[in-house]
Amino acid sequence: MNIVILGAGAIGSLFGALLSKKNNVVLIGRSIHINAIKKENLIIEGFTQFKNKIPAVHSISEIKICPDLIIITVKSYDTESALKKARNIIDKNTVILSFQNGLDNIDKIGKIAVRKQIIAGTTTHGSIFQKPGLIKHTGKGKTVIGELDGRKTGRIMKILDVFNEVGIETKFSKNILKEMWIKTIVNSSINPLTTIFQCKNGYLLENPLLENIVKKVCEESTKIANSEGIYLSIEDMYQKTREVIDDTSENYSSMFQSYKKGKKTEIESINGILIKIGKINDVDITINNILLYIVNSMVN
Repeated sequence: MNIVILGAGAIGSLFGALLSKKNNVVLIGRSIHINAIKKENLIIEGFTQFKNKIPAVHSISEIKICPDLIIITVKSYDTESALKKARNIIDKNTVILSFQNGLDNIDKIGKIAVRKQIIAGTTTHGSIFQKPGLIKHTGKGKTVIGELDGRKTGRIMKILDVFNEVGIETKFSKNILKEMWIKTIVNSSINPLTTIFQCKNGYLLENPLLENIVKKVCEESTKIANSEGIYLSIEDMYQKTREVIDDTSENYSSMFQSYKKGKKTEIESINGILIKIGKINDVDITINNILLYIVNSMVN
């Protein structure tokens, strides 16, 4: 399969490396990372060991293949600009798979591409950008993908096979939008707190005060989901959040990684979207509002 990774950062590079074992993969990323890959190799350390050269380019104009699949791993705030640049390599048979944080990416992609070409996925794999050309796979996680309408189509099953045969254990979801909500609730409870307190994920359960805040955020975010017709148990979501924290205890959240690099965070697409929906549906948004305010004040 011809695959383009649009946004070869930590998770994009990890998936690109694994997929390159049996597919034609091209990475598109920031110049400093792409230059390092071109000069030496793409190196993955940690739970995945990989060292090889992968076709890597700075811009869409350099791509010579017609992609069957475009995997989008850019930050949420870069989605529209990245897709606009990719228009020339998207044909009617190209599938666009979003592996991004937040709830607003599908709508952003839909402004540029035909909605029926879009599928979505979530993953809890942990990866860190160590330096240009070097990614550390810090934790194995769960990956799910699905059609937006829930159908088990031929293309979704083919992509499942492509992922699984290279070691990215992936399952089909008949309700991927619900999975995206679940991940957003989990992220809303973990990412801002790890950024504010500048800690690894696992510390959130080691500190009783932070553990209690995690529970409160999770409860509020789940109530917002329920108000939107995404019915989830508060207790189940809290246990799910604890499970993710345990599984990624040595990881630094993507939001904290962005903050450490002095970059914009994705909090507007996570807690910010929850706040907007909560306001519309007259649900309490107090804690999410506080987290949004603090994180934005830290980076502005």
